[in-house]
Amino acid sequence: MKGALLVVCLLAVSLAHAKVLFQERFTDGDSWESRWVQSEHSGKEFGKFVLTAGKFYGDAEDSKGLQTPQDARFYGLSTKFEPFSNEDKPLVIQFSVKHEQNIDCGGGYLKVFDCSLDQKDMHGDSPYLIMFGPDICGPGTKRVHVIFSYKGQNHLIKKEIRCKDDVYSHLYTLIVNPDNTYEVKIDNEKVESGSLEDDWDFLPTKEIKDPEASKPEDWDDRATIPDPDDAKPEDWEQPEHIADPDATKPEDWDDEMDGEWEPPMIDNPEYKGEWKPKQIDNTDYKGAWIHPMVANPEYAADDALYLRTEVCTVGLDLWQVKSGTIFDNFLITDDIEEAKKVGDETWGAIKDGEKKMKDGQDEEERKKAEEEAKAADDDEDKDDLDDNEDDDDDLDLDMNDLDESEPDHDEL
Repeated sequence: MKGALLVVCLLAVSLAHAKVLFQERFTDGDSWESRWVQSEHSGKEFGKFVLTAGKFYGDAEDSKGLQTPQDARFYGLSTKFEPFSNEDKPLVIQFSVKHEQNIDCGGGYLKVFDCSLDQKDMHGDSPYLIMFGPDICGPGTKRVHVIFSYKGQNHLIKKEIRCKDDVYSHLYTLIVNPDNTYEVKIDNEKVESGSLEDDWDFLPTKEIKDPEASKPEDWDDRATIPDPDDAKPEDWEQPEHIADPDATKPEDWDDEMDGEWEPPMIDNPEYKGEWKPKQIDNTDYKGAWIHPMVANPEYAADDALYLRTEVCTVGLDLWQVKSGTIFDNFLITDDIEEAKKVGDETWGAIKDGEKKMKDGQDEEERKKAEEEAKAADDDEDKDDLDDNEDDDDDLDLDMNDLDESEPDHDEL
């Protein structure tokens, strides 16, 4: 009984410490402009985000987010919040992305910074802590970026995580655990997970090839060898091509004009190719030599790969060729279950309505296209009918002319 009570108390303490560290749903109209700062970094032509639910949505208000409205533009926008550390706690980063323009090339990711970021000068080389989210460019790049900064270097995940590439809203979630594990979710479903040490190259390898070891000179790693007793047959050597024996000199061939006639060449049916002795088992074969491994003296374990001591800013720093992406439902928390709940309450609440509205629009466009095609066919049929009537009129005129040209019987 006391044990059960202790578990309940510990759970209550854990829940009490669970915290939403940053959240942005853009539900208060244009007030977002007072919280987010536009980059003014020199040398780049920045597009200006607008607040909109887009062309189709699940809820006219709840679906509103920041949209990229101009093609072929850089976008740079960020917001700061109370700094925190994820020491001994999960770090959950979550947001939704909607590529309603059917994006062909552009970023859909966010960046997390510490407090040192100069927001008005944010650009592609500004140091960040984490970069996370979808990136699409042509058919070859459709991936979820998960990049961590570690000791001043950016490290991309070694696994390929495919992102969603349709026109609907999708929820992206990154979970970084204090045991140096991680999980990536799309639409509240796990798509990848593993170890930070295994799936990034933060650290040198644990083992290296023994620099003192080398393959012995007498090590024979040939499984088979040419048979020393095998000899090439005497009739083996034959030309690959021969003159066509059935060819004859054309009758109109002029040696003085055309040169000396030579029959065309054909494949020689007797040609056997390059001769090689047959292979036999190598009695001295010792197997493939494997270089022995030793501990890497440069390797040092790091139990704090997950740790970000000062998280302070979220930014959208990206380039888009074809604009129209909408970002919404930003959340940073240390509570994994809370993130799932918020995802269901935001993205989950509008996704079906969004698809229903898009399907309705597509059906209307289909009907309109059919009506326009029918109208075009009717116009073409009418034009053909008018042309036929004009031809009949011309025929009547010709007949009248003929009648007028005939002599009167009385005159005859």
